[in-house]
Amino acid sequence: MRGRLRNRFRYWFDGTMDRGTPALISWLALASVLLITVITTLAMALTATDAEQNGGWLGVAWMSLLRTLDPGTMGGDTGGPVFLILMLTVTIGGIFIVSALIGVLTTGLNYRIQELRKGRSRLIEHGHTIVLGWSDQVFTVVAELVEANQSESRSCVVVLADRDKVDMEDAIRSRIPVTGRTRIICRSGNPLVRADLELVSPDTAKAVMVLPPVGDDSDIDVIKVLLLLNSRKWSGPRPTVVAAVQDSDNVAAARLAAGDTALVIDADDIAVRLVAQSHRQTGLSSVFNELLSFVGNEFYFHDEPALVGSTYGEALNAYELGIPAGIRRSHGETLVNPAMDTVIGAGDQLILLAEDDLLIRPARTRPTIVESAIASAPSPAPKPDRTLLIGSNSRAAKLVALLGSFVEPGSVLDIAAPRPPREELLGDLGNLTVGYKHCEPTRRSSLEALDLGGYQNIVVLADDSIAPGPADDRTLVTLLHLRDIEDRLGDPYSIVTEMNDDSNREVAQVTKADDFIVSTKVISLMLTQLTENRHLDAVFRDLFDPEDSEIYLKPASDYLVPGTEANFATVVEAARRRGETAIGYRLARHGDEPPLYGIFLNPSKTAPLVLAEDDAVVVLAEQ
Repeated sequence: MRGRLRNRFRYWFDGTMDRGTPALISWLALASVLLITVITTLAMALTATDAEQNGGWLGVAWMSLLRTLDPGTMGGDTGGPVFLILMLTVTIGGIFIVSALIGVLTTGLNYRIQELRKGRSRLIEHGHTIVLGWSDQVFTVVAELVEANQSESRSCVVVLADRDKVDMEDAIRSRIPVTGRTRIICRSGNPLVRADLELVSPDTAKAVMVLPPVGDDSDIDVIKVLLLLNSRKWSGPRPTVVAAVQDSDNVAAARLAAGDTALVIDADDIAVRLVAQSHRQTGLSSVFNELLSFVGNEFYFHDEPALVGSTYGEALNAYELGIPAGIRRSHGETLVNPAMDTVIGAGDQLILLAEDDLLIRPARTRPTIVESAIASAPSPAPKPDRTLLIGSNSRAAKLVALLGSFVEPGSVLDIAAPRPPREELLGDLGNLTVGYKHCEPTRRSSLEALDLGGYQNIVVLADDSIAPGPADDRTLVTLLHLRDIEDRLGDPYSIVTEMNDDSNREVAQVTKADDFIVSTKVISLMLTQLTENRHLDAVFRDLFDPEDSEIYLKPASDYLVPGTEANFATVVEAARRRGETAIGYRLARHGDEPPLYGIFLNPSKTAPLVLAEDDAVVVLAEQ
C-alpha cells in the first residue's frame, strides 16, 4: 500500500515537472516558503530571546527571506550560536534555491528564444500581405511589395514556408537590404497544414499569394493550398487570393479548387506567349517588365468626370501626365484599346499608364500635333520569315503551335536540338512549315552547320531537363557563339532567349542578344500587381489574349517620318488614326543598355522627339 502511494506521488510530481518553467518556479517558491517557515518556527522555539530582539516571528521570517535571496546579508547577524546556525542554514538553503531558480529561468528563457527563432508564434497584424511558399520568386515578390508600399505609413509582408525562420530572414535581408516602412515577417510552417496557416492571421490579411514551390509536384501543392483556403471559414471578407500554376493542364483544376473569388495564372501559357510574341518584336519583355513592376510605369484605374461624354480617341491626348490605355465600364467590363469612337460613360474609369496615381494630371491645353511629321505611306505588307528554334523543353510543342497562328503564310520554323521532336510537330502546320536539324547548342561547329545567315529570327529555349543554374550557363555559351557568328555574317538575325534567373540577364548582356525572356520574373510581377489590385486581372488577360489587343513594337516609320522632329503627342495621334494606342517607344541605339534597354513608356508628350528608321513605337493593337 505504501509503495503504491509513493509511486502515485512520484507520478504526480513528474507530471507537474513536465509542465515547464512555471511549474519549476512554483516548486522552488514552495520550497522557499517551507524553508523560511521551518527556520522561523525553530528560531522562535529554540532562541526566543534572540528572535524577540529581531522583531519576533515576522521579523525572523523577513530576515530568513532576505538571507534566502541574498547570502551576503548574514554578514552582520548577531545572537546566540543556535540562532546564528539557523540563519546559516537558511542562507545555505537559499543558495541552492536561488541557484536552481537562476538555472530554471535561464533554461526557460533560452527555450523561449529558440521557440521564437522557430517562427511558431501567432501573428497579430491587419491589412498585411501573406506569401505562402518559398522559391527564388519570393525575392522579386517582396521587393515589389516594398516598392508598392512606399507611400504607406505602415505595411507588412508575411512569408510562411516550411523552412527555418532565421534562414528565410537572412536570405531576404541579403537580397533586399532596404525595406523602408515595410516590415518583413517570416513564419516557419507548412502552408498545407491548417494549424500552420492560422499562424499568419489570414482573416485580417489584405491579400494571400500562393507561390509554386520548387519540385515536380509544385502544381499539386498549389492546388492543395487553394483547396485549404477555399474550404476555410473566414470570419470576415475574404482577402484577394492569387496563385500561379506551371502546367496549363492543371489550370482548370486549380481554378476549381480556388473558387470564384481567387485568381489563378497560367504561368506556362504566359511564358510561351512572351516567347512567341517577342521573336519578331525584340524588346517586348522589357515592356512587360516595366508594366508589371512597381518601379516605373504601371496601370491605374482613374475617374475623370470631365471626360464623360467624350470618346476614347479624344481622351488619348487629354493628359499631361499619363496615357489612356482603355476603359473599365461601371458594370466591370474592361476594354483595352477600344474603338476610338467608344464613348466614356458616367461611372466609367479610364485605364491609365502612369508612374504613380498621384502623378496623373490632365492637360490644360491640348499638345501641338506636328502634321508634317506623321507618316503617310502605308505600312509594308508583312512577309513570311524563317525562324530557328535552338533547344527544346516542355513548352516547345505549345510554342510551335502558337507561332503557327502568329506568322504569315509561307513561314518556316526549323527546330535545332540534340534529339528530334515528336512527329506531330513536324511538317506543314498551315501558315508554318516545321523542320528538324540536329544540333548540339553549346558546340560552335554544330551551330555553324545550321547556315544561320538564312534566318531572320533565332529563339534559344532554356533546357528544363537540368537545374536552372546550369541551364542558364549552357544558354550563355550558346548566345556567345551565336553573337560571334552573327558579327562575322554582318548582323542578319535577331536573337531572343529564355533565361531562368533574372540576375543572369546582366551577365548575358555581353552577348548583345536582342531580348531576354525571364518568365519566372514576369509571373512574380504579375502576381504582385494582382495582390494590390485584383481588377488588373482583366487587363492582363486582354494583353496576353491573341483575340484582343496586345502589345506590339512596330516600326517607327509607320508613325513618323524618320529623322523628322516632332513630339510624342504626334505619335499618339498617328497611332489613333490607325485604331491603335501608343504608350511609348524604343530607341534601337540604347537596346543593350540596362535597366531600360531602350524602352521609354509614358514619355513627355511635348518634348522634342526624333525617331530613326530602326526605332520602334510601343502600341496596343489588335494585330
